[in-house]
Amino acid sequence: MRAPIGNFDHATPVPDCLDELTGPVAAAVRAWNGSVPADRILYVDTDPRWADTAVFVEHYGRDLLEQSANCVVVAGKRGGETTLAACVVLSTTRLDVNGVVRRHLGARKASFAPMDTATGETGMEYGGITPVGLPAGWPVLVDAAVVDLPYVLVGSGRRRGKLLVPGKAFAELPGAAVLEGLGAA
Repeated sequence: MRAPIGNFDHATPVPDCLDELTGPVAAAVRAWNGSVPADRILYVDTDPRWADTAVFVEHYGRDLLEQSANCVVVAGKRGGETTLAACVVLSTTRLDVNGVVRRHLGARKASFAPMDTATGETGMEYGGITPVGLPAGWPVLVDAAVVDLPYVLVGSGRRRGKLLVPGKAFAELPGAAVLEGLGAA
């Protein structure tokens, strides 16, 4: 199948390539019950050396930058309690951690989670974290601009490979909240 965005030679419906995904992502695909069928979420095999967004778009095409999203794990703290959340913003924007994220989580302070916390808690590889398959109960904050795109390129849980996800599917993820201004220019 031809990928709906980018110049990838081949895209595979994720239910057909669960072995390429981390355990949490594969489990989320198996349990998928959104209005967007799981077979509309596609997997493209990519070289892990080019997993980071800037390097990725340089190698696979600059036009992908406008259709790519980053999934960032943040830690919100208040009164000795820490809440981990995932935030999904377009790659062309910066996450508003100290504004929108902090207020939405009701935290006194919010910051990017340390890499070992992000990877350890998600069961995913750094540079490949995706909002599909996150731990139960995690808030998933999604910028409204992500939901508006027909397809969005995001991590697959591993540095090798990316998911092509219909934008509206992000709004249906467990714990999802679609927020205006989560990603700032």
